[in-house]
Amino acid sequence: MKIEEVLIVEGRDDTAAIRRAVDAETIETHGFGMSDEMWRRIEAAHEKKGIIVFTDPDSAGERIRRKVTERFPDAKQAFLPRAQAMKKDNIGVENARPEAIREALSKAHCTVGAEDKEETALYTWEDMTENGLCGGAGSRDRRQALGDILGIGYGNARATLSKLNGFHIDREEFYGALQSIDDQTAEE
Repeated sequence: MKIEEVLIVEGRDDTAAIRRAVDAETIETHGFGMSDEMWRRIEAAHEKKGIIVFTDPDSAGERIRRKVTERFPDAKQAFLPRAQAMKKDNIGVENARPEAIREALSKAHCTVGAEDKEETALYTWEDMTENGLCGGAGSRDRRQALGDILGIGYGNARATLSKLNGFHIDREEFYGALQSIDDQTAEE
């Protein structure tokens, strides 16, 4: 599988794991100390090929993701489920199997521009409440499962609502994911 965009990752172990899974170029942020040179490389990649932010599913990875998407709001984003990024007590892209990396990249989403957010707000708090995604027992687990299925990552209720709208998740895909969650719950 060849990825045309340049992947923004945290470190060299992430690059090694990605190269085992796909043919792709990476730029490593090396944590929060993002140098001016690194930003120039990301900007050049963004202009020439486009970028996909693919950071670890932890708080540090989310902070780096926010920094990159603040500068490049139209960057695609790929999310790896936490369970697929764990190895003992260590969480990171470098721990994921090649199949998990390929799946996460195949679900990469692009956010909506700030000027389009009002027009594209398909989902409301009512949708979140009616579908058990906030304010009730098990809502956190439902949001985690929904984020994994849709490839948008985990978020609290507010973040999940923002991701559903920002990534243009259509109703059919949303309800299909909820049905999968309900089917899996019924089997257990």
